[in-house]
Amino acid sequence: MKSVYRGTFVHSTWETPLQILEDALLGVDEGGKIAFIGEGKDIKQLSQKFGFNLSEVIQLAQHEFFMPGMVDTHIHASQYSYAGTALDLPLLQWLNTYTFPVEAQFDNLEFARKVYTQVVKRTLRNGTTTACYFATIHTDASLLLGQLANDFGQRALVGKVCMDVNDCVKNYRETSKDSEEETGRFIKELLKKEYPLVRPVVTPRFAVTCTEPLLKQLAAIARNNSVHIQSHISENVDEVELVKKLFPDSTSYTDVYHKCNLLTNKTVMAHGCHLSDKELAVFRETGTSLAHCPNSNLSLCSGLLDVRNVLKHKVKVGLGTDVAGGYSASMIDAVRRTLDTSKILSIQNPNYETLTFEEVFRLATLGGSQALSLDEQTGNFQVGKHFDALRVNVAVPEGPIDLIQPEEPKILLEKFLNLGDDRNIVEVFVAGRKVVPFTD
Repeated sequence: MKSVYRGTFVHSTWETPLQILEDALLGVDEGGKIAFIGEGKDIKQLSQKFGFNLSEVIQLAQHEFFMPGMVDTHIHASQYSYAGTALDLPLLQWLNTYTFPVEAQFDNLEFARKVYTQVVKRTLRNGTTTACYFATIHTDASLLLGQLANDFGQRALVGKVCMDVNDCVKNYRETSKDSEEETGRFIKELLKKEYPLVRPVVTPRFAVTCTEPLLKQLAAIARNNSVHIQSHISENVDEVELVKKLFPDSTSYTDVYHKCNLLTNKTVMAHGCHLSDKELAVFRETGTSLAHCPNSNLSLCSGLLDVRNVLKHKVKVGLGTDVAGGYSASMIDAVRRTLDTSKILSIQNPNYETLTFEEVFRLATLGGSQALSLDEQTGNFQVGKHFDALRVNVAVPEGPIDLIQPEEPKILLEKFLNLGDDRNIVEVFVAGRKVVPFTD
């Protein structure tokens, strides 16, 4: 055993959104995988079976617990420099005014390194053990993001953005040929690095900035390399209407991607606020996932995703911060905004079944791993999965939470999700490696 921990563990399964294991023992092997989970009372038998000394067991404190690392299914690493600002315009104007001019600067690798270093470190400190990143159209800067995620120990899908249409910021677009060739180079070079936890993801920005031939070529590249696909869909009403005009032969936004073979069981689409039930049925049939980005949906006044309806359609769904349309790089914020959105829908419809905090906890962890087709590797505490975990101390000194009296683990988790921040996340582990606090 590399490490053995004793204390409270909270996680989700597909049978229950919140399972609490009190006085549990969890062993992590040298490969960073969970070797066993048992009860504290069986510590002597477990130590004999798995070969660890009782003196080596790490005991959690009274107000501490382990939870699975959180999975950010949609984040624009290249937009981190202006996170928390520029939230005064709707989506299409926002892209042209703020986003494209900033992303065009990532041909400068010094600037890219500065931004990407900060976003990887910030998300790890906030408990994001897995991130699905959009970079920019610049291949070398996108490769740098993959390198930094690997160096800091974050599990990541990294996408070089593809866009052959952009009339507003003319120095920020590619030819179709360049986009195809550079995507191929990006995938080849990133895979050649053999980073254990970092993989490429084919990334057409969205239908508005990609021609149909490019979309089809990108689908073929993803299929031929067996890699993930990510994009955006039905975020904003004006965007949906524009897609109708650009692709008049398609019956819906979903149909555009479906005709181009981009909807697969390794595809994640961000937003989906305005998807019809018919479109959700296509998501279900193809195995395509949704990334729910509530902060961005609210901040840019894009719409409200009915997650309850998505779940009823048996569509895979996780949570995303969507920096910088979403102003926070914290998945804890994504949890809170998901609950807020659900409550807004309840105000609009008193018969609406509001999401519980336990359900949203599952979306942020196991749901996100399933949305990225990584649930066989991570997402909860199951023997054989990687130990991606947060050590949370609800009563950390000078922290944001005041405990008046002793509380049960469920209350501690709820307080952390509603009141906590990175100060409460005292350690972060990815594949068994402690990545926070940072070391040289």
